[in-house]
Amino acid sequence: MKRKSIYLIRHGETDFNRRGVVQGSGVDSLLNEWGEAQAAAFFNAYQHVPFDKIYTSDLKRTHQTVRGFIRQGIPHESYAGLNEISWGIREGREPNTGDNNYYRELVTAWRNGQVDLAAEEGESPVQVRERQISVINTILSRPHERNILVAMHGRAMRVLLTTLFEQPLEKMDQYEHSNLCLYKINYAYDTGKFELEVSNDITHLLSLEIPQTL
Repeated sequence: MKRKSIYLIRHGETDFNRRGVVQGSGVDSLLNEWGEAQAAAFFNAYQHVPFDKIYTSDLKRTHQTVRGFIRQGIPHESYAGLNEISWGIREGREPNTGDNNYYRELVTAWRNGQVDLAAEEGESPVQVRERQISVINTILSRPHERNILVAMHGRAMRVLLTTLFEQPLEKMDQYEHSNLCLYKINYAYDTGKFELEVSNDITHLLSLEIPQTL
């Protein structure tokens, strides 16, 4: 029976994450020092896994997160289809009451089933799912890649997980995430089904010393 193991991670911390700034696909930020430490901790914990391929979004923070594995010579492909959702014109702005209320209302609308509602000049969850489908199909079309590492983004991960497990998009917030968390998913080619093995795991980060600024 052919199976594929998918190690799905969210990128490490950026200064935007630290400050509570929303960064979607339009903000190509870099990892901060803590994010680099998270990436190193994940690499140390999982460098023994014989990954056949690394998939990332087109954004720099995902590339940096898996840099240790890429340096091992593991093949790497990046896809815009794995980019974070576009949060529209409010991306990259310092937190303020108006924007916070806007995002809260938008996410509430999604939870209530209005998943085709897009952020202003941004994307809807439906649009994110649509651009992810071709990447999912590409990954599944390669059964010889038995173990793969996928690095992407929080909201995009939530959309992806509901797609893999054939759930409606309004259920996406049940998939919690934090910076450099791991979801391990197994796919069976004979049934065409995904199985969730590990959810929002951060045990690989527990040995890190929390920076004084946190």
